[in-house]
Amino acid sequence: MITKNLFLQGIFPFEGAGLEKPGLIHSELSHYVPDGVINQTLYFRGGNSSAELITVVLMRNGVPMRYFPIGAKSEVHVPLRVVEDIDGGSVVELHVAAPDDVAGFVVVDLGMVEH
Repeated sequence: MITKNLFLQGIFPFEGAGLEKPGLIHSELSHYVPDGVINQTLYFRGGNSSAELITVVLMRNGVPMRYFPIGAKSEVHVPLRVVEDIDGGSVVELHVAAPDDVAGFVVVDLGMVEH
């Protein structure tokens, strides 16, 4: 079985629309899992430059899969102990939810493996 490492990562500006309204951080943070392939997420690292709590939301086909809260001017590293299969044909995206009118930069690094 051949495996391939995949990373959704970068530093991106954001502006909050409310903690209950996550929005796509950037188009670079969207990944289509090819048919006949399985992806698995392995870890998430993130940082938040704003003075408020934000949440990075891992979405699968438009539905929240995981929530990663990041405190004000803080960072987080989450090794994912429970690894779920993400089947081919799925779209994985990273969204951010932040309080209304809160702006800053979010650093994201989502590590995945493709089987």
